[in-house]
Amino acid sequence: MRNGCNPSDFISGVIQKVPPSGIRRYFDLASEIDDVISLGVGEPDFVTPWHIREACIHSLECGETSYTSNYGMIELREELSNYHSSAYGVSYDSNSEILVTSGVSEGLDLAIRAITNPGDEIIIPQPCYVAYVPAVMFSGGVPVMVTTKMENNFKLTPEELEAAITPRTKAVLMNYPNNPTGATMGKADLEAIADIVSEHDIMVISDEVYDCLTYNGGHSSFSSLDGMKERTILLNGFSKAYAMTGFRLAYAMAPPEIIAAMMLIHQYSMLCAPVTAQVGAIEALKNGMHEMKSMVRDYDRRRHLIVSGLNKIGLDCFEPKGAFYVFPSVSNTGLSSEAFAERLLNEQKVVTIPGNIFGDAGNGFLRCSYATSREEIEEALSRIEIFVNKL
Repeated sequence: MRNGCNPSDFISGVIQKVPPSGIRRYFDLASEIDDVISLGVGEPDFVTPWHIREACIHSLECGETSYTSNYGMIELREELSNYHSSAYGVSYDSNSEILVTSGVSEGLDLAIRAITNPGDEIIIPQPCYVAYVPAVMFSGGVPVMVTTKMENNFKLTPEELEAAITPRTKAVLMNYPNNPTGATMGKADLEAIADIVSEHDIMVISDEVYDCLTYNGGHSSFSSLDGMKERTILLNGFSKAYAMTGFRLAYAMAPPEIIAAMMLIHQYSMLCAPVTAQVGAIEALKNGMHEMKSMVRDYDRRRHLIVSGLNKIGLDCFEPKGAFYVFPSVSNTGLSSEAFAERLLNEQKVVTIPGNIFGDAGNGFLRCSYATSREEIEEALSRIEIFVNKL
């Protein structure tokens, strides 16, 4: 008789150390409750504009269902090159410096794996998107956390970055506009970071997927700073700006050597991004600016509504300058982030995400998304006020 086995014994030790996404847990809890208002989802509530969907439908009707170049369709890469040259004054070669990926999540994984040796340190400002730390761990790297603070508008300061750098530091992973805080960094802020990056000869992975969702001034792209294009792996995509989350379409821009290394992994794991999504992205870049700006204006109105409402309730709320999240403090209620979020869900049927899910720096905060209708935001604020007044 053959011996039995325990399948759990075969799972990688690294995988066993990574917890499941805390965000997903709250979605699962909410799905079991009627009359829920969700401020938890990080997804536009708008439908992808019709002309983008129509372009995809037409491409399918024409039988465009094959593989594309591993790098992505050349027409899409040319449009991306034109966009970044026009928007940020930085030129990328469409043949060698752009890689189309299946979502920013794939681009992030490729970027980290392409540059990270076992034991290399990647600095990550927190609070941060939940995928960053696991992505570094999966690559064999060591995530090094830097706590950003509300009194600094959740910006990474040069002093904080300098203190975290060691001889093993390979890169710093930044995300501005930021998920979960909505923080942004202006050109002067980024220039100070660039000086330190250059001095210590490290790379920057810059996740700029919310670049179009900025308020009170335009976005500053890290690679557009003097001398930073060669030190930057720029990640961006179509999910947020064009309400194309389900298309899973994004891109990376970097020096040719880095893009070639990322493409090698991409070639063996993903091969290429879906051709239909790439067709939709081309249409979005060519003709989608009007709808995108209309969505941003609506987000801006919602931003003012939710920030004002939370502050009136007594939850101190930093005014975000980008993305579609607010990050109010709940520390004055005497409840932890998780206790507040769970009781609010159970007692008032409002979904929020505890700040500690985004790292220890998020303790005492909640992430609330305003990518939902103004009517639902108003109702959620009313329910939150009832909950807080009962504490």
